[in-house]
Amino acid sequence: MPAFASLRPASALGLLVLSLFILIAIFAPWLAPHAPDQTLGMSWDLPGPDAILGTDNLGRDLLSRLIWGTRVSLGVTALATLVAFAVGCTLGFIAGLRGGWLDQVISRCNDIVMAIPTLILALIVLAVLPKTILVLTLVLGLLESTRVLRVARSLAVDIGVMEFVDVARLRGESLGWILWHVILPNALQTLIAEFGLRFIFILLFLSALSFLGLGIQPPTADWGGLARDNKDGILFGVWAALVPGGAIAVLALAVNAVADWLMSGTTRVWGRKA
Repeated sequence: MPAFASLRPASALGLLVLSLFILIAIFAPWLAPHAPDQTLGMSWDLPGPDAILGTDNLGRDLLSRLIWGTRVSLGVTALATLVAFAVGCTLGFIAGLRGGWLDQVISRCNDIVMAIPTLILALIVLAVLPKTILVLTLVLGLLESTRVLRVARSLAVDIGVMEFVDVARLRGESLGWILWHVILPNALQTLIAEFGLRFIFILLFLSALSFLGLGIQPPTADWGGLARDNKDGILFGVWAALVPGGAIAVLALAVNAVADWLMSGTTRVWGRKA
């Protein structure tokens, strides 16, 4: 892993902002001044003592809904990213290490899914399935796993031709042992950086689905839903819809800064685990 001493100012700021978002998501029930569905006044009231950022289209505290939305958006995104990497890395490593017909089947099926525009495929699937958080998490994770699969397969092919992998095979080690003790340690840092990038892509995907009405369903607050609920206020000079958009932009910059730092320190431990 890259040393903290090598942190550049932009990366340090990104790590600080990312940590702040994580803390807000964890402690949302204690940080939010009001319940997310509590009505405080009229639609789009100006900021005041009871509503620091003003109110939304239904008179609810915008700050409280933003804090609760941070918890929901980051939680669903994190779980979907874990699903994407669990599925994508497993299939990608197996395809890259086994090769032959199994690699061709997995790769071609992956190419077919990737050929369909992701947003259109998600809209079709979510229009049929119930729009629960569990279903949404699985759909996001499985759709994004196709990208992870390509990266994981490329890493497995690259590492699989090394001599220490042949040594592990000659020792009679199982495929699972080679994947866990040889391939994964040497691919870990690249995958960590990819995890950061994939995280923000899934967050943007989730927010887009919520904005279109097929993501997180009301009254649960999330960033895309906040932008959807308050978009009409822009016509009247109300900036409530820009708040969740700004949060998404700031988090994206923070995650990208941290991912760049992780990529800058990427090294491989050739043969250490074999």
